[in-house]
Amino acid sequence: MGVQITELLERKPMAMKDLKGKVIAIDAYNQLYQFLSSIRQQDGRPLSDSKGNTTSHLVGLFSRTTKMMEEGLKPSFVFDGPPPKLKSEERKRRRDLKAEAEKKYEAAVTDEDIESMRKYAARTSRLTKDLVDEARQLIRALGLPAIDAPCEGEAQAAELVKEGEAFALVSQDADGLLFGSPRLVRNLSVQPRKKLPGKMSYTQLMPELIDLEATLKSLGMSREQLIALAMLVGTDYNMGGVKGIGPKKAMVLVKKHGNDFNALFKETAIEGWEDIFGLFTNMEVKRGIRLEWEQPDEEAVMKMLVDGHEFNPDRVRHNLSNLMKAKEQQQQKGLGDYF
Repeated sequence: MGVQITELLERKPMAMKDLKGKVIAIDAYNQLYQFLSSIRQQDGRPLSDSKGNTTSHLVGLFSRTTKMMEEGLKPSFVFDGPPPKLKSEERKRRRDLKAEAEKKYEAAVTDEDIESMRKYAARTSRLTKDLVDEARQLIRALGLPAIDAPCEGEAQAAELVKEGEAFALVSQDADGLLFGSPRLVRNLSVQPRKKLPGKMSYTQLMPELIDLEATLKSLGMSREQLIALAMLVGTDYNMGGVKGIGPKKAMVLVKKHGNDFNALFKETAIEGWEDIFGLFTNMEVKRGIRLEWEQPDEEAVMKMLVDGHEFNPDRVRHNLSNLMKAKEQQQQKGLGDYF
C-alpha cells in the first residue's frame, strides 16, 4: 500500500536523463507489482507464454531496465526479505482484496463484460516466489546487482542511499523517506503515463525527485515527526491510521505536540506506537554492501526470454544490441566504466 502522504512532499519534476551516470536502488517488489497489474491482455489477463506461464513481469522488467541502462543509469534492485510481524494485518487485507477481485472477475467473465474483466483482473496480481526468482535471474543476466534484504526492501534500498552507495531510491511509495533515504524518485517509467483507477483512460505521469531534507524543511518537521505523521494517516504496520485524520490534519496534530510523541499518540489513541515507530527507525538492514556490475550475458538473456518464454527473438536482440551500442558510446564519451 505505502503511506499516503505524497501531497505533502516537496516534489521536483525531472527526466530519466537527469539520472545519467547515477546509481539507483530500485524497490524490486514495488516495480514488479506495477508490471503485473498494468501489462495485461485486452481481457485483463496477464501476458503469458503458450504453456500458461505469466510473462508480464519479464516484459516490463526487460523493457524498462534496458531503457534505463541505455540512458546511462546504473540500476540495482533490492528484494524484500521476510516481513515484520506487524505487517501481517496488511498482508491479510491484500489477500482479502485479491480474493474479492477474483470473484468479481469471474462474474465479469460469465457476463462477458470485457471492461469489468480488465478492471478486476489487474487487482488480482500475485507476486509468487517463482515470478520473483525469474525476475532476479533476469536482473543478474543483465549484469546488474540484485540484493536480498533481511526484511523490508525499501529499508535496505534507503540504507544504500544513506551510505552513498546509490544516489536515490526508486519506488512509487513514500515509505523510503520514512526509512531515511535522502532522495526518492517516483514515476521512473519508460512510458510517461498511468492508467486511471477503474477507467480505460490514462494520465500523464512524469518522473519526480523528492529530497528528504528539502521536504522536512518545507514542512518544518524532523524525520521522526514525519514518521509520526505517517502513522496517523496509516502505514503498512498500522492499517488505516486514525479514522478521520488525513495528511493535513495529521500535520497540525504533530506540530501541536512537537516531539512529545507520548502525548500525540495518547490523544489519537494509537496503542503500542513505539513498536510501529521502531520499524521505521531500526528496521533490520545489511550495512557496508558494495554494488558491482558485470557485462550483460546475452546468451543467458536469450535462453531465458526466447527459449524459456517464447519472446520474439528479434525484439530481444534489438534491445540488447541498442544496450551494447549505448554502452560503447558512453565509454567513448568518458562516462566511466559503466560495467
